[in-house]
Parts: sequence; structure tokens; C-alpha cells
Amino acid sequence: MLTPLASPRFLALAGTVALWASAFPAIRVGVDGLGLAALSFLRLSVASIALVAVAPFAGVRLPHRRDLPLIALCGLTGMTAYQVLLNWGEIHVEAGTASLLIAAAPVFSVLLAGAFLAEPLTRNVVIGSVVAVAGTAVVTLADGLSGFTAAALVVLAAAVVQGTYHFATKPLLLRCTGLEVATYAMVAGTVFALPLLPATIRATAHAPTDALLSAVFLGLLPSALGFVIWGYAVAHLPLAASTAALYLVPPVTLVVSFVWLGEVPHVIELAGGAITVAGVVLINRRRSGVPQDGRDLTPRTAAADR
Repeated sequence: MLTPLASPRFLALAGTVALWASAFPAIRVGVDGLGLAALSFLRLSVASIALVAVAPFAGVRLPHRRDLPLIALCGLTGMTAYQVLLNWGEIHVEAGTASLLIAAAPVFSVLLAGAFLAEPLTRNVVIGSVVAVAGTAVVTLADGLSGFTAAALVVLAAAVVQGTYHFATKPLLLRCTGLEVATYAMVAGTVFALPLLPATIRATAHAPTDALLSAVFLGLLPSALGFVIWGYAVAHLPLAASTAALYLVPPVTLVVSFVWLGEVPHVIELAGGAITVAGVVLINRRRSGVPQDGRDLTPRTAAADR
């Protein structure tokens, strides 16, 4: 008999955390050998092929025509722009630091929802947003003013577009499952990334094997499999439990980055990351007690599409 922590739903949740945490160091390996354009296109295209292949077996329906503009926005922000910006930033920013900065994405999501979807900005949301932004400032300035680099700003821009993606998915999730939205957005993002194809062809001709394997790993596992098992976990667990587990992504990223890349985070970065996560936790407390119908399988943290 399986213990609760060994049940498929908890294993799926643990697998999601591990996959999305491992994406940050894998990006460092891939972008060093392929460059940001090729890594972005390869990851998106591999993930799209995998998700489209799984779609018939997972009950993924074709999108409605009325949803195409929102799907395009989701693909452009949460997939194409996010991949390009994050890959660009990780050329100079360590994987663990990037994960701590990306953790602020929910702040931008809830602020956009408050501005355009009339969602109430409660006291928890306002205080949590201020706390999370303060945490990202601490992470960014861990090395003093010299640490406030263009690369750190690029990673923060990736957090902004990721927050925009979560905001744009909200109307879609009223009619579609999280896996459907992820599949639609991934395919749309790949289409928007087609201008990167010539650079991808040139880069892959002489790319090292570890970089190519990293691109395939990122597309198949964190992007494709990550969404599938995340959807399974959320469908079988309370939303509070699944969302809380995703707060583990930044610390797990730090561990994986240390083992894989030898990256050692600054104590100040760790403190800033803890402050950021605390702010996001406070923001998400506004959803306690809200009934869920099980269809919203997109995380309310920054862990989507690592």
C-alpha cells in the first residue's frame, strides 16, 4: 500500500518541482553552447511537438476561434518573450539568482488582474506585492550597486512577461483546462519564434553535445512533461497544497545549481529570495477559501513553463 507521500499525485508534484527547478541550470548549459536564439527556438519546438503528440490522449480540444487573440498573447509573452529574455539574462546571471528573481512574477500578474479584470487588490495583495518587490531588489543588489546590471533587468523583464502570461490565461481557464492552455500557448510561442530558425540552424551545426542535450531536456521535461504532471497533481490535490509546493522551486534550484554548476549563492541573495517568496505567499493567501472547479491547472506562482 502506498504511503500518502508515495502516491502518484504527490510524486507528480515532486516531479514538477524537480523539473522546473532543474530548468534554470540547464538553461545556463544550453545558452553557453547554443546562444539565446537557438536555445529558445529548440526548447519551444521540442515542447510543442511533445505536447501536440500527447494532446489526443490527454483529451486536448482544438481552440475556439474567439480565443485565438488571447492564445496569441499567451504564446508571445509566456513562451517566446519569456524564453528569449530568460535565456538572455542567464548568459550573465547565475541560475539560482535567476530563479529568485523570476519568483516575483505573480506580483505583476495580480496587479494586471486588478487593473484590467477588476480583481480586488486586498491588503494582503498590496503588502505582499511590496514585500516581493523588496525581495527582488535585495537579490538584484546582493553585490552592491554593481550588481544592478542589465542582465538582472532582463531577468526581471522575463518575470514581467511571465506575470502577463498568467494574467492573460485567466479568461481562457474559464473554458479550457490548464494543459490545453499550455499546449495552445506553446504552439503559438513556437510560431512567434520562427524568425529565430535561421540562427538556430547555424548554431546547431557546431553546437556541443551537452548544449543540444540541454535544449532537448528543457523541451521534453520541464516544458512538456512538467505541464502534464503538474496538471495531474493539481487535479488530484487541493490548490493550496500544490501552489505551496511550488515555493520550493527557488531553493531546489539553488541546490541543483550548486551540484551541477558549482554555483554558490550569496547569503544576501538567499535572504532576498526568502523575502520574495514570503511576499508571494501573502499574495496567494487572498485565494484561501475560494472554491476551485479543478479546471485551472496553471500555477499561480512563477513556476509555470520553467
